[in-house]
Amino acid sequence: MTTRNNSNKWLRFLKKTILGLTVLIAFIGLYMMHPQFGRRPSGERLQRIQLSKQFKDGKFRNMSPTPQLTQPWTVALYDYFFKRSNETSPRHAISTMNIDWTKLLSQSNGLVWFGHSSYFLRLDGKNILVDPVFSGSASPIPGSVKAFKGADVSTADDLPQIDFLFISHDHYDHMDYKTLKALQPRVGKVIVGLGVGSHLEYWGYRPEQIIEKDWWDQVDLGNGFQVTVTLARHFSGRSIFTANTLWASYVLQTPSLKLYLGGDSGYDSHFKEIGSQLGPFDLAILENGQYDLSWKHIHMMPEEVVQAAHDLKATLLFPVHSSKFVLANHAWNEPLERISAEATKQQQPLLTPMIGQVISLDQAPTGPSYWWRK
Repeated sequence: MTTRNNSNKWLRFLKKTILGLTVLIAFIGLYMMHPQFGRRPSGERLQRIQLSKQFKDGKFRNMSPTPQLTQPWTVALYDYFFKRSNETSPRHAISTMNIDWTKLLSQSNGLVWFGHSSYFLRLDGKNILVDPVFSGSASPIPGSVKAFKGADVSTADDLPQIDFLFISHDHYDHMDYKTLKALQPRVGKVIVGLGVGSHLEYWGYRPEQIIEKDWWDQVDLGNGFQVTVTLARHFSGRSIFTANTLWASYVLQTPSLKLYLGGDSGYDSHFKEIGSQLGPFDLAILENGQYDLSWKHIHMMPEEVVQAAHDLKATLLFPVHSSKFVLANHAWNEPLERISAEATKQQQPLLTPMIGQVISLDQAPTGPSYWWRK
C-alpha cells in the first residue's frame, strides 16, 4: 500500500511539474510576441543580407573568429557569484547636470552624454543622436537592468528634431523600443547596419526614413555630411535569434570635423585598418565598460580602448558604455578610473564629461575630469 501511495504522489508531482512548465513556456512564448523583440529580416531585405560578404551560413560573422565566451561558462558563473564587485552600482545618486539645451543648440560643434552609449551631437547646424536609451532600463525583462539613480537626465520628449539618428546594433542597451517609438515623428534619417531596419519598420518607421547599409558602404547625407559604415567586433540579437542583423561603427564627416562613432566592439586590427583608410579623426567615441575576461573578444578592456584610439589616429578620445547600467562584474567607476590612468600614461587626450554636461568640441577639455570621485 505504501509503495502504491508513493507512486501516486510521484505521478501527481510529475503532472503538476509538466503543467507548470507548459504554462511557463506558453507565457514566455506569448511574451516574446511583444513588439519590443523586433522582427526578423525577410523578403527583399533578407535577399540583400544574403549578398553581404559578412553573411555566411545564415549568420553575420566578424572579421576574426569571435567566441562570445573565452573561458568555460563555469568560470564565468564562478566569477559572477564570487568575484563580482560589491560596488557595481553607485551607493548614492550619480553626479549629473541638468542639460542646458539652449546652450547646446547654440554650439557650432558640441555634445552631451546621457550615460552608457547614448549621446547627442550638435555638429555644423545638424542634430545627431546615437544609441538612445531613455526608458530607464536596458533589458526586456521588467524590473531588471535599471538605470542608476539620478542617471536619467532626459526623456525622449525633451529632445529637439533629430536630423540623423545612428544605431550601432540591436541590443537592448543600444536600441530601446520605447525611446525609438517616441522619437519616430522627430527623426529625419536613421542610419543602421543591414537587417536592423526590419525592427524599425515594425515599430512604425517609414522606409524612406531608414538608411540601411553594409560595412564600407558610403552615404552622402547632403550639406557636407557623409557617413561610412565601418566594422566592429561584436554580435547582435534581440530574442532567441542572434547575428541576423549587422553590428557596425560609423565614420562621420561633417563640414568641419571627422568623427568615429564606435558602437560595441572587442579589440582587433580593424581599428588600425579604419584609421589608415579613413583617419585621422578629430574625435573617437569608443565603448569603455561592461567588460570581462570571459568576453574580452566582444568588449574592450580600458587599456585596449586607448590603443584603439591610437590605431584610429584620434586627436581626442571620448569613452562611453559606462555609468548608467550594470552589465558586468566590475565596479561602476572602474572603467573611467582605468582609462584615465592609461590615457595619462599614453598621453592620449581624453574627454570625460559628466552626464548632462554640455561640451564644446571647439574648446573641449583634454584630460580626465574625475567627476565620478565626487
